[in-house]
Amino acid sequence: MKQLLRMLVFAAGALFAITGLAQNKVNIFVATGPTTGVYYPLGGGLADVLTKYVPNLNATAGTTDGSMANLLLMGQGKADVSFSMADASWDAYKGQQKFQGKQVDVRALMVLYPNRMHIVTIEGTGITKMADLKGKRVSTGAPNSATQIMAYRVLETYGIDPEKDIIRERLDPGKSADAIKDRKLDAFFWVGGVPTPAVTDLGATPGVKLKLIDHSDSTDAMVKKYGPLYVKDVIPPKSYPGQDTPNQIATVWNVLIADPKMSDQLAYDIVKTIFEHKEDLIRVHAEARNFDYKYQTNGAAVIPFHPGAKKYFAEHGVKLN
Repeated sequence: MKQLLRMLVFAAGALFAITGLAQNKVNIFVATGPTTGVYYPLGGGLADVLTKYVPNLNATAGTTDGSMANLLLMGQGKADVSFSMADASWDAYKGQQKFQGKQVDVRALMVLYPNRMHIVTIEGTGITKMADLKGKRVSTGAPNSATQIMAYRVLETYGIDPEKDIIRERLDPGKSADAIKDRKLDAFFWVGGVPTPAVTDLGATPGVKLKLIDHSDSTDAMVKKYGPLYVKDVIPPKSYPGQDTPNQIATVWNVLIADPKMSDQLAYDIVKTIFEHKEDLIRVHAEARNFDYKYQTNGAAVIPFHPGAKKYFAEHGVKLN
């Protein structure tokens, strides 16, 4: 009888302990991007890795329209961690441009990988250079995406007014690629990792010859007006089916951002886990190979780093302001 009583007491204690752990579990939401981009698979992989390796943490990832939508979600307290382009997070942090009157206080956890501007079309549209976009049906990206922000800035440098000089659509990369296949769209802007599934799919479509439009000479003018957010870059040949030559482009860095109210310990654990389990994320998408200490700079992130992230990087010889 005494032994049975001890067993019942032990079982009750174990149940109480398990219940206590469940109650102490922290839930976070990771805002990603469109399903046909790179943020989405990487964000899903990140949520899986964090849930698996950070004790008492449950991370869930969800699809969004991209950087701007993610920042708005953070401002509403609906996202804890988000993927964002550096220019969009800077505008949100400063409360300027598209974030005029709706400033979002955010912090950088880490610099991720370079986000490359794609200006995508196909043979038969008559588009071979930026000036040819005038009068064409062009998607500048989904409404709440950072693609739209950067697309407008690129167009501006070529004297093209997106409100007047093109027949503008606002589609994500998957819908843009489908519209080009159906001959309902002539070109689309997309800022993302390489390769981006939607662009790969378009290039692999029978009867279609993919073309990527050079625009790297927009970079200097954008830097002069908006600050050192952009760099000249190249999408190497053969990155996509049918892409035979290097594509001269403008690039902006991606940043993983967090709510500044996130605890220092959780921010530290997130960054630590990403670097310790980088190989898991590379298996999700090759852009994770760019997760590197050498890219963790105030210049690339633009916004301030979270104290928990700064502590982790300091332990690995990375000095941040």
